[in-house]
Amino acid sequence: MNDKGNYSLKPHEKYGFLQVKPTPTAEEINHFYANEFYSGDYKNFNNSSLQVQLADQQFWEGTWNDQAKVIQSQLAKPFCELEILDVGCGWGQALLHFKGLGASCYGFDPAAEAVEYGVSQGLNIKHCGVESMDVFAGKKFDVVMLNNVLEHLAEPVRVIQQIRQHVLKDGGLLIVTVPNEFNKFQVAAQRLHNLEPWWVTPPAHLNYFSRTSLQALLSGCGFHSELAVASFPLELFLLMGENYVNDRDIGKICHAKRVQFELNLRQLGEDDAIQQFYKALADANLGRQITCYAKVI
Repeated sequence: MNDKGNYSLKPHEKYGFLQVKPTPTAEEINHFYANEFYSGDYKNFNNSSLQVQLADQQFWEGTWNDQAKVIQSQLAKPFCELEILDVGCGWGQALLHFKGLGASCYGFDPAAEAVEYGVSQGLNIKHCGVESMDVFAGKKFDVVMLNNVLEHLAEPVRVIQQIRQHVLKDGGLLIVTVPNEFNKFQVAAQRLHNLEPWWVTPPAHLNYFSRTSLQALLSGCGFHSELAVASFPLELFLLMGENYVNDRDIGKICHAKRVQFELNLRQLGEDDAIQQFYKALADANLGRQITCYAKVI
């Protein structure tokens, strides 16, 4: 699966998101995350390293505070009464933030190093794969989060079904964030610079979603998506001539500008303007990522 020539992308027969075929085994997927994704050189090409996440902590705290506002508006409960599960929690940075707001936080991840760090920070997280969602012996949660996880899973439909049936409390909130792949800005930038589809990366990413296909999946599994929010459309930099795909130094500059865009607005008290902008992008199936908030129908 490390050779891109050994796979094809095919639309899911029911929900339309694209999937890598043939699908790697659960053992292959877990081995990749345990031994490559959080270690070695691979972590330098994503935001999975703790060092990168801590460097952008103020930026991510803005995102988590936005999510906290939605959680409270959707559930109408104080954080001290909430139990939150983060599936694929990584280094536990989001959980630490929500714990600081008063929530009881749980998580699990296949990367031992990341889990050991989270436990050292006082989090209730476990080291295990993501084949089953029922990691905490039948316990149900007010909020279940999958932050950049669903694109990695061999059976995303089954996982969402498991969450609905066994993990999420009645009236609870599911929060799913995925990369927004094959969006119009991304494809246009690929054509402009005559690039290969750099976002297609098996065995790391096995599923490729848009806002439309993610909401179709959630709806088909018995959820109603209350809200969809995008993130900054990084492909704008490519369309303005900044080829960050072929030059990592340019990529770092573009990322820093994206971060500063949000931080400046937040410092000026324009958090609501950020959310309005990102909601509009999601409606247009644009933006680098899509986050859907959903409740059981």
